[in-house]
Order: sequence, then structure tokens, then C-alpha cells
Amino acid sequence: MRRFSQFACIDWSGALGARQAGIAVAICGEGDAAPQLVQLTGGWSRAAVLDWLTQQAGSHSDLLIGIDFSPSLPFDPDHGFFPGWDVPPRSGPELWHFVDALCVADAHFAASAFVDHPEASRYFRRSNGRRGDRFAGTTGAFRQVELRCRTGGFGPAQSCFNLVGAAQVGKSSLTGMRVLNRLGGVIPLWPFHAIGSTGPALVEIYTSVAARAAGVIGGSKMRDGAALDRALGALQTRPHGALRRYDDHSTDAILTAAWLRHVADTPRLWSPPGLSPAIASTEGWTFGIH
Repeated sequence: MRRFSQFACIDWSGALGARQAGIAVAICGEGDAAPQLVQLTGGWSRAAVLDWLTQQAGSHSDLLIGIDFSPSLPFDPDHGFFPGWDVPPRSGPELWHFVDALCVADAHFAASAFVDHPEASRYFRRSNGRRGDRFAGTTGAFRQVELRCRTGGFGPAQSCFNLVGAAQVGKSSLTGMRVLNRLGGVIPLWPFHAIGSTGPALVEIYTSVAARAAGVIGGSKMRDGAALDRALGALQTRPHGALRRYDDHSTDAILTAAWLRHVADTPRLWSPPGLSPAIASTEGWTFGIH
């Protein structure tokens, strides 16, 4: 198990537009200092995050980065990611390429072309009561880690095939897959890639898992400094510097970066019992779920 000296969280967004108010990036070093927001003039976009990640790869920073989206979909060993649709992806990286290729005309790494595709749309529940005939059950299909999350007390993980409601995560995950494809593996994403002895690395995280670990009642959604400092204190982190504006994106990023530093040296989180080699290459796993 490798030790890192810096830790970051990217709170992600699948919203349309050139810039996404829901994206926030926070970073911290070793010790107990509170993470700091990484500010960008004009605000963050998905393209700007890709540029930032590429810069981290180029500088060989000793940085463990948590990304707040699901980088894959449920995988059936016999029928692939989309049972009933004869399409090629058989691994996480192949799925990223597949989604990105179908959405190449969508600006700003959006994924509208994918969810509206005549075949792909059959697996999704979309707005205005549109439910594909291959949408699984009442919730949509789950990855193994999402099932573990739902049954193991880690919170109500959502299916990426559900695109309806405030808790839906499908849009952000599909946009994230496009960015991962453009990143081209220059930063390894655990567990799809082996993590090297130097340079940055990525892990999937749920900000709600960090919030629960810090004792935040009802998930994350901290919108004031006092609540954030109480949560940081539970992670042996000093109080944060005052923010210009408090929203759950910024506070989630700060708290989750602190949590990642707090738990990154825990061996069992890198080898959870449900993570088989087959799942590692297809569905992936959320760091912190064991």
C-alpha cells in the first residue's frame, strides 16, 4: 500500500453548460490543516478539471484525488454493460471510450447524446416519465459496490441508470466517463489501473460516506462554517479558513479531502472483500466501501 503526501477531492457535476457551479476542488497536505479550495477565475468547468488533472500528471505530484462520480456501470459477465445490446465495451476504460464516442458532438463533455441514443435510452429512466423498456425494476441496475453500499450502512447509493430526481447520479457519471477517456490513463484510477510508486492517483469516492464518517447527520449538505468545523474536528482536522460563500459543493470537497487523508493508510479500504479482479476491471469500486 502506497503512502501519499497530498490529498484532494473533486466534487463533480453533470449539469449542462460551459461552466458548472456544482464543481469544487479542495486539496490538503499531510498533517491536520484543513483543506483549501482550489479557486479558478470564472469558476470550474469539466474541461478545466481535465486540464488541472493533466497538469498534476505532468508535475508528477504525490497526490491522491477523490472523484465524486461513478466511473462505470453494472456489468453482466455474459451480456456486458448493456444486456440485449450487442456493443463492444468489456472493461471500464472501453466503456469510457464508448460513451465519449457517442457524445463527441456534445459540447462541454455533456452526455445528452448517449442517454437519448435510440438503443442506450432503453436502459435509462429520464425526465417527463420516459422509462426505457430495459430499465431494471423500479430503481435501475446497480454495481456490486452500490449494492454493498446500500446493505452495509454506507448510504442509499443510486443507480446510474436513473436520471430523475435530486439524488440522481447518472448524468454526472456519464460526463465523468468522457473526461476519464480524454485523460487517457495518464493518472491511474484505482482499481481499474495499477497505482505506481510515484505520481498522482485517482479513486472514486462518495462525499456522503465522508460525511457519515465525520458524524454529519443526514448526509453532507453543510452550508455553514460551524457545521463544517465540527465535521473536520471529527477527522482530527483543524478549523477551516472562512469561505466567501458556503454551499454544499465547497464544504463537501473540503470535508472529503480531509476524510481521504484520514483514511488513505487503511489497508482494508484498498482490498475490500467484494472486489474481485473481474469487478476491478469492469465495474470498479468506491474507496471507503468495505
